Amino acid sequence: MERYIGIMSGTSLDGVDVVLCEIDADTCSLISSLEYPMPQELKTEILTMIEGKSSLEEVGKLDHRLGLLFTQAVGALLIRESIDVSGITAIGLHGQTLWHQPEGEYPFSMQFGDPNILTAKTGIPVVADFRRKDVALGGQGAPFAPAFHQFLFGGVDASVCVMNIGGMANITVLGEKLTGYDTGCGNVLLDMWIAKHKGVAFDKDGTWAREGKVIYPLLELMMEDDYFALPYPKSTGREKFNEMWLDVIIQQFQGTVAEPLEAQDIQRTLLELTALSISNEVLKFNSDVALLCGGGAKNSFLVERIKAFMPNVEVAIAQNADSLEAMAFAWLAYKRIHKEVVNLKDVTGASDNAVLGALYE
Repeated sequence: MERYIGIMSGTSLDGVDVVLCEIDADTCSLISSLEYPMPQELKTEILTMIEGKSSLEEVGKLDHRLGLLFTQAVGALLIRESIDVSGITAIGLHGQTLWHQPEGEYPFSMQFGDPNILTAKTGIPVVADFRRKDVALGGQGAPFAPAFHQFLFGGVDASVCVMNIGGMANITVLGEKLTGYDTGCGNVLLDMWIAKHKGVAFDKDGTWAREGKVIYPLLELMMEDDYFALPYPKSTGREKFNEMWLDVIIQQFQGTVAEPLEAQDIQRTLLELTALSISNEVLKFNSDVALLCGGGAKNSFLVERIKAFMPNVEVAIAQNADSLEAMAFAWLAYKRIHKEVVNLKDVTGASDNAVLGALYE
């Protein structure tokens, strides 16, 4: 049994998840976990860069600063748990996605957070840059969670799907052929809207959304977006579902109504959008059980609405739901250290399965 650290900072930008796992060929056990805060100043800089308003100098500085942030997050876990670094085989670092564009003439997926800084300051080998090999093989480079979900839950007898609800949401359908893809927005628009109107990072338990009502014509307009009708394999991110996307739809809708829209009603409609777009995909596969994980699994109102859309599906919260994505990158580091291919081509559309990630020592 080997020990690995996994680090995940997702599109929600709500913090850095760090986990310590014990892994072998058959199991991945969570030993400890920590959520390290994302400084608001750094979050603002990331969003500014995503909007295309940064210089090359700022690009370089952000890559370095994220490397330092991930180092601090790992250090916090090592100190809290009194962990001897000599017992850690490697760190799996996802990095912070700035832009994900797997389509077009020059496809790419860009993650920041210099792994050289992390290995230099901790003395632990780091595996990073997981996505670009898959993109080079013609794949989407995302989602990667389905391969880990298959490893964890593949032995379950029931017909199971796993829904990871982070900034974006993705589905894993377990079966003879592994299927997985991004269903669309998860928490990203909900978090953006409440931050803009209430000055808080997220809508705890959907409390503010509960105060509003669904604007059904607006919801229908949102669901008409081409992404929801695209066949899989497919993946998405903030370059698609962002404040500009929402503003355009709201302006389009407001042109058809006389009264102004209430902010809490838009929050309620956004929650319904996430619940509906997730449920639509789960129902396509006639699953008996849907396991929820990621930050969205903590939003009790969102979970309630997902259950309402799928009354004949058993909806449950997965064990270690908050930590599964960071655990996935600890496991991917294990796969890279052992030079094992990752079963993802049926998910991403890559031409072949491959050994993923670059090793920094």
